[in-house]
Amino acid sequence: MSTLFEPFTLREVTVPNRVWMPPMCQYSAAPEGPSTGAPNDWHFAHYAARAAGGTGLIVVEATAVSPEGRISPYDLGIWNDTQVEAFRRITRFLGSQGTVPAIQLVHSGRKASTDRPWKGGAPVGEDAYGWQPLAPSALAFDERHPVPTELTVAGIREIVGQFADAARRALDAGFEIAEIHGAHGYLVHEFLSPHSNRRTDAYGGSYENRVRFALEVVDAVREVWPDDKPLFFRISATDWLEEGGWSADDTVRFAGELRAHGIDLLDVSTGGNVSGARIPVGPGYQVPFAARVKAETSLPVAAVGLITDAEQAAKILANDEADAVLLGRELLRNPSFARLAARELGTEIQVHVPDQYHRSV
Repeated sequence: MSTLFEPFTLREVTVPNRVWMPPMCQYSAAPEGPSTGAPNDWHFAHYAARAAGGTGLIVVEATAVSPEGRISPYDLGIWNDTQVEAFRRITRFLGSQGTVPAIQLVHSGRKASTDRPWKGGAPVGEDAYGWQPLAPSALAFDERHPVPTELTVAGIREIVGQFADAARRALDAGFEIAEIHGAHGYLVHEFLSPHSNRRTDAYGGSYENRVRFALEVVDAVREVWPDDKPLFFRISATDWLEEGGWSADDTVRFAGELRAHGIDLLDVSTGGNVSGARIPVGPGYQVPFAARVKAETSLPVAAVGLITDAEQAAKILANDEADAVLLGRELLRNPSFARLAARELGTEIQVHVPDQYHRSV
């Protein structure tokens, strides 16, 4: 029997298996009007298909805590009640299939206001629904991006409150798990890394100061998120710099602090904060970072990064390198990966199959 199909319980939420879907932006929401930032038919069909395919947990894509927190004008948001109502349709269906609905909350910082990837992903201005990005320091991500506005302390506190408000709305929308996005060069990561944080006040300089904003966000969200529901944190375990960036050592140290502040699982990714960083991409290339956190701390971890087949996923769990696996590209290709993986591995545990699909068993 493979651990891949054993249930996993955090606080009082039990996920039926360890095949999880990571947050992957669809860039498909309306950029203006009353439905700005709200999920639509595309989002419903996208997530519903993976739930019907047996995925144990689905983390809905990076969802902005404010209009300025979106990566692109076409991203999801959860700053108003119209968005909440639209999300309820998705969470109800996921729950009906036995899938645990989760949501990733984000502020994209200096990497905000960009076009959709298939349109080139370049920064956009007001003529294309864009806006001026915010960041810890007035440092552009790269030569294409504008210099962001450096946040004041009052602005930092406002964003901390926006994360808490977003978490309240996520709960109202029916989500069982919330994840704070602290990875991939977005705002929380920008504060963590000395590569992007050049502040000289209480939010910059030393390690203790650079993690301050992240921990304030965690505390604010944990205060409004119910005690019986888990809270995740996604981290880029390294900036892939030899010096001057966030490192794997920092991640291990920070994991212990996150645990003390009420985080229940670390979703371990890498990179995204340094333009042009050399990243040795290959099958399971990020798994060793998750494995190290698991080995050196008491915090449960999920592994991600080119995990593409059942045997590979099962081996990661069997080797105690992670507590769950997140399959991105493979679930885009194959919404029923979980059901097919269970068959391939000969598991005795029945993966959810909708009655309408019984002929496929």
